[in-house]
Amino acid sequence: MQRSIQNFKFHCEFEKGLSTSTLKAYKIDLEQFSSFIIKEYGNLSIDQISKHQIKAFIQNISTQKAKTTKRKMATLKAMFNFLEFEEEIEINPFRKIRINIKEPQSLPVVLTLDEVETILRLVYKRMNEIEKTDTMLYKQTVRDVAIIELLFATGIRVSELSNLKIINVCIDFSHIIVNGKGNKQRIIGISNSETKNILKKYYYLFQTHIYKTGFFFINRLGKRLSEQSVRFTIKKYSSELNFSKNVTPHVFRHTFATLLLEEDVDIRYIQSLLGHSSINVTQIYTHVSSKKQKDIILNKHPRKYINI
Repeated sequence: MQRSIQNFKFHCEFEKGLSTSTLKAYKIDLEQFSSFIIKEYGNLSIDQISKHQIKAFIQNISTQKAKTTKRKMATLKAMFNFLEFEEEIEINPFRKIRINIKEPQSLPVVLTLDEVETILRLVYKRMNEIEKTDTMLYKQTVRDVAIIELLFATGIRVSELSNLKIINVCIDFSHIIVNGKGNKQRIIGISNSETKNILKKYYYLFQTHIYKTGFFFINRLGKRLSEQSVRFTIKKYSSELNFSKNVTPHVFRHTFATLLLEEDVDIRYIQSLLGHSSINVTQIYTHVSSKKQKDIILNKHPRKYINI
């Protein structure tokens, strides 16, 4: 079984070119499945695993979140489909399994435009309060502003920001090329002059380390800025503002999409900007905010045409 798992992981990394975060999730899922099988059934070969063992594994992890369980099932299904295609197994056990795991529907956390403005005002204020512009504190604060500006300007994922390379940043900062899920590239324009100016300022402060590593966002040690560091940066400023919402880098992605929808941008364009392979994923942003809902009821409801 371990050999089959390694073959699948090789396929995912070098043939499909999946992202580091996806590969990490696959590794965790497959190790958990392998440990369960060995503990409960002994050292089975991959072709000895049937729907009964898989159903037992599902029952074992059923106490986890529905989203996590679905991901683990998707990982296993992808592996067994691969093994069937490669003729390592004759019968794919997933062909005999019908499982419907329902996730609770919850709306994404979204910032209002006023809340985004409040965060931006705070980070710019912190930057302008630092008198000595040759200190590491000043450089890091400029980087923080650049991170928040870019997240809101483009709606990119935290992994895409962390792995953004200098070769994928336009020389005049008018657009970036993003390597998304499945190694799919997309171009996102940047039009706001303040966003471009802060990216330019950040670039000149860190350019030596940027060209050494090849990555655009750099930490204090001169290496690639991690996803966790980006999350910590967002948390630091949102905590200072005492927002009731849990603000994360992904909240800026939700906000980017929702505010564009409220400006009547076609959902197909938003799908392209977000890098979603399916419009079904983008549909989550079609929820209507209370502000937009009030506007629709006030100005669009046909009752206004009825005179009594």
